[in-house]
Amino acid sequence: MTELRFIEQMRELVPGIDVVLSDIWGVVHNGLVAFPEACEALHTFRARGGTVVLITNAPRPADSVQRQLRKLGVADDTYDAIVSSGDLTRNYVADHPGKSVFWLGPERDNSIHRGLDATFAPLESADYIICTGPFDDETETPEDYRAMMTTARQRGLTLVCANPDIVVERGDRLIYCAGAIAELYRELGGEVIFYGKPHRPIYERAMAIAQERRGTATPLSHVLAIGDSVRTDLTGAHGFGIKCLFVMRGIHAGEFEGIDLLDKASVKELFGHPPLALTRELRW
Repeated sequence: MTELRFIEQMRELVPGIDVVLSDIWGVVHNGLVAFPEACEALHTFRARGGTVVLITNAPRPADSVQRQLRKLGVADDTYDAIVSSGDLTRNYVADHPGKSVFWLGPERDNSIHRGLDATFAPLESADYIICTGPFDDETETPEDYRAMMTTARQRGLTLVCANPDIVVERGDRLIYCAGAIAELYRELGGEVIFYGKPHRPIYERAMAIAQERRGTATPLSHVLAIGDSVRTDLTGAHGFGIKCLFVMRGIHAGEFEGIDLLDKASVKELFGHPPLALTRELRW
């Protein structure tokens, strides 16, 4: 047996917790349908005086994320606020006026540029790249972009990754995200700036919003992260110094068969730094 702690209900962990920083995709919904018990768990935590900030690697502004949540049936009172990697990426664009952008991503992510005075250009003349994902994430893989990324590397362009996720659930499938292309570019020697989990800026912004909502700063010992990705959620929480409840139903679901029988070495290989606890799915 391992020292991993398995829980069935979120309420086992929240005594002493004032702020929850929850992932969205894989925890609250799977891209097609919301998880009602997860939504109820977050709503109940809020009703008992807690603050919930959803932190997401979605390459879109928070208001666009909210509209998607509403379409999936996630009520506004499930959370207090949303912080997205898309918003942080928008700040980068705003801080580089006069520079031209090559946008790499699907048309549905065009809200990331809404209201910004951005000049778009082809790869051959752009000053930097904003990557929100593959043009067609239903069929394409990172390898489809090797030639493009090689050209960008030869030009010495910076790639700003608006979604550090490698893959994400869409129903019962996994699809590639911007992070997969960004990692390929980094392997080729290109410069990449990542916005979103596991990097500190998204956590710092989330905690600033929590402070605004609560009227006081919250000690990190009173903060709980919830997520389903080792690479982004668990690593990000550990790096920021907060506890993490790891949801096993998400992108790593296939790796957790017989996890309660793993030895300590296998646990370390899987997680690096094990979470505070694991749960099959989020419920109160």
